[in-house]
Amino acid sequence: MRIVKIFDTTLRDGEQSPGASMNIGEKLQMARQLVKLGVDIIEAGFPIASQGDFEAVQRIAAEVKGAIIAGLARAKEQDIKRAWEAVREAPQRRIHTFHSTSDIHLKYQFRVSREEALKRSVEMVALAKSLVDDVEFSPMDATRTELPYLLEVVEAVVGAGASTVNIPDTVGYTTPYEFGAMIKAVKERIGDRAVISVHCHNDLGLAVANSLAAIINGAGQVECTINGIGERAGNCSMEEVVMNLATRKDFYQAATKINTQEIIRTSRLVTRITGIAVQPNKAIVGANAFAHESGIHQDGLLKEKMTYEIIRPQDIGLRRTELVLGKHSGRHAFKERLSELGYELTAEEVETAFNKFKHLADQKKNIFDEDIEALISEEVSKIPEIYSLVDFSISSGTSTKPTASLKMNINGAVVEIVEHGDGPVDAAYKAIAALTKTKSNLLKFEVKGITGGTDALGEVVVSLEEDGKTVRGNGADTDIIVAAAKAYITALNKLAARKKQG
Repeated sequence: MRIVKIFDTTLRDGEQSPGASMNIGEKLQMARQLVKLGVDIIEAGFPIASQGDFEAVQRIAAEVKGAIIAGLARAKEQDIKRAWEAVREAPQRRIHTFHSTSDIHLKYQFRVSREEALKRSVEMVALAKSLVDDVEFSPMDATRTELPYLLEVVEAVVGAGASTVNIPDTVGYTTPYEFGAMIKAVKERIGDRAVISVHCHNDLGLAVANSLAAIINGAGQVECTINGIGERAGNCSMEEVVMNLATRKDFYQAATKINTQEIIRTSRLVTRITGIAVQPNKAIVGANAFAHESGIHQDGLLKEKMTYEIIRPQDIGLRRTELVLGKHSGRHAFKERLSELGYELTAEEVETAFNKFKHLADQKKNIFDEDIEALISEEVSKIPEIYSLVDFSISSGTSTKPTASLKMNINGAVVEIVEHGDGPVDAAYKAIAALTKTKSNLLKFEVKGITGGTDALGEVVVSLEEDGKTVRGNGADTDIIVAAAKAYITALNKLAARKKQG
């Protein structure tokens, strides 16, 4: 059985989803989970893009073991040296460099000739090879590049030392049939001298199909993201490619080293960190992926699971059991449950999360896994708190103008205000904006119940924009108005952190 490598770019291309930027703590948390998942290569970031990205890649390289750590670099000397500085502490390291090859890009964006693009690509691959043994090269916009020139570039960079050649469908333009033929041509040209990788975007909804077509035709590595997040319409979804290969080994004759039981846990962590929800009907990780309403389907399932389920929920780590924890539970049981859910928190973080849990247990009869995950999401993110909620109350009704009484801690000083609004959330947000003196625009406001029942933990997700920067914030509480205030404050803290990073 042929093994296909999984190159996860959630921390690089995935982070380029609008509003999905991650801080260093979040990137470290994700990288550790990706190792548990079993990915072969983690593209940790684009080191020259910003000081924050450089430091994130550098810390992941130094602290996260068990996968190759890659840094992205343009085909420029300063980029490649910066990437080397970022990944040099990793036991297994890779420099991934790229240059466009399509005439569209060369003429309008780079304004260089084919000859110059080829020369620069070869020189920069050689430079990267002088620094690390493992070099990957991508001819950007490969699927809109004339095939003879593409093959010339691929052969040249392999000759210069590239051990992996990635063929990206940068704008999601290709189709499975023609992409398969392109990969076959590349394979025939370079044979086994380098691993052929593919990086497919989902602009036409074909990223997974194109990646699978590439595997059939000789690709040995797939570049993908958790939940398919990424630029524009996103990337190839890691979980979909992996479960296609796992479910249809008879057809693909290929497999991965992914621990599929970590898929749901990883998917939920990405959602928690980025605030980007998974659509209910999303393959593999969507809320409805293992839900059955049709009477015919239910009848078949009751008789034999295989009648309507081609994947067992347990195979991807899906749990539907209730978390048996309550107000009488102690720290030891709580810590054990956190470990089972895949979270590695410090003693201080566990104590903070435990106090939140005890508070929730006094309000709710039943505590579920989803409740616990929502409670500790703030501990995972480690967002510096410039603003925090001290006390909050709302008065509202049919004959009462909604009024918010708010007390906050801002940079160590406790301040308070009373504000009116058109509704309780509007009053709360006006009060927060007045105290924090921020002028952000609310782009999106989402409310959902995390678990069932009238005492359900509610989650609010907001998107804020200020000075061209967009962030998402989330908050959870049994009181949905309190959850809304928490979400807004979390987003403001993210905006403040982004401004500080520049």
